[in-house]
Amino acid sequence: MLSKKQLFSRGMFDIAPHMLSVIPFGIICGAIGVDLGFSPYLVYGMSIIIFGGASQIVFLQLLSGGASALVAVTSVGVINSRHLLYGAVLSEYLEKLSFIKKLLISYIVVDQGFAESNKFFKKNKTEQYLHYHLIGTGLTMWVCWQIATLSGIILGSFVPEELGLKFAIPLTFIAIVVQDLKKLDHVIVMLVCGISSLLFFDAPFKSYILISPVIALFVAALLLRLKK
Repeated sequence: MLSKKQLFSRGMFDIAPHMLSVIPFGIICGAIGVDLGFSPYLVYGMSIIIFGGASQIVFLQLLSGGASALVAVTSVGVINSRHLLYGAVLSEYLEKLSFIKKLLISYIVVDQGFAESNKFFKKNKTEQYLHYHLIGTGLTMWVCWQIATLSGIILGSFVPEELGLKFAIPLTFIAIVVQDLKKLDHVIVMLVCGISSLLFFDAPFKSYILISPVIALFVAALLLRLKK
């Protein structure tokens, strides 16, 4: 039986390899926020409140592009809706915790932390304080992300305007998407989403950002049914 400290340390150790990709991404988020013209305080405050990686970039990009606050907030909600699944999966291991503890832990649950902790939970179901592993992965990610974002904000302040960092936004998301284009149905869904974005580009309040993924979602569901 591992102690709370040992489980926490194990969580930190398991999440450590992910820092190689998380830290550069955090720096980009901070730098882009400043480059888009937002106050460093706003960018850093948003990083602390949202703590959502890609959704932070989307939020800033939408606001700077003239999208309404409703569209920006809704887009962040859609992107982060996967956390509903994370919560459902982790609930089996956290059911004995109080509501307040669950609420606090949910704030630091991120993609990489969920993956590592869920894998650890499955192999160590008999451990009494499993949630300390999740706290270890989450807090490590949070601290590294905030430091990286702050570094990006500071560095972004010194980047000449003519060299702008806006190009990093599409490049970042292209890099994320390309990693998942390993199957034909994934390519089809991506193309549908892209074409839908072009067709509805002139929709009011830049709502094409919400319309296109909904259409792509229906296509993905249809493809899954056809495969069965």
